Amino acid sequence: MLEPRIQQQFIDSADLKYQWAQSLSRPVADAAQALLACVTGGGKVLACGNGASGALAQYMAALMLGGLERTRPELPALALGADAAALTAVARRGEYADTFAAQVRALGAAGDVLLLLSSNGNAVNLVRAAQAAHERDMVIVALTGHGGGELGHLLRDTDVHVCVAHESTPRIYEAHQLVLHSLCDSLDQQLLGEEESPA
Repeated sequence: MLEPRIQQQFIDSADLKYQWAQSLSRPVADAAQALLACVTGGGKVLACGNGASGALAQYMAALMLGGLERTRPELPALALGADAAALTAVARRGEYADTFAAQVRALGAAGDVLLLLSSNGNAVNLVRAAQAAHERDMVIVALTGHGGGELGHLLRDTDVHVCVAHESTPRIYEAHQLVLHSLCDSLDQQLLGEEESPA
């Protein structure tokens, strides 16, 4: 019977989110403040990740441009992995691990935020992107899993680390999506004020 196994997936996800609510609320609030300072200061958000994390990076860029639940002006965001031509142009030069870093060097500037998403924090192309962001005096917001990996060690005091300390990759992705929703909601609240309750 599949139903009990499916039910357990829902229960495990809900339990872990409940457990993480307190421990992640401070770093997520710090990440929201970093994003707010970026977009109100004329900066942009560059987001990247590999695989499912890359899809979440594209999702975040879409939410910043199009909004989550409330109508608001578009916020400048770009998912670096979404342009296959740009990725392959850099990879053609001989170093796939430099694909995101090359885009950060070309597009990033002081005042911008690099949003990195990684389930384990060890992907070489993301580590190099983080190094490139530091060269550009950008703030990094890193969403990781497990123990944060190499990215966690690379971050500076001015960066923000939201680490979902779990070994299950699906649970990490689920938490990262919830963090993205929380970031967008926090931006909306800070930019637009509290939403009026329906009469």
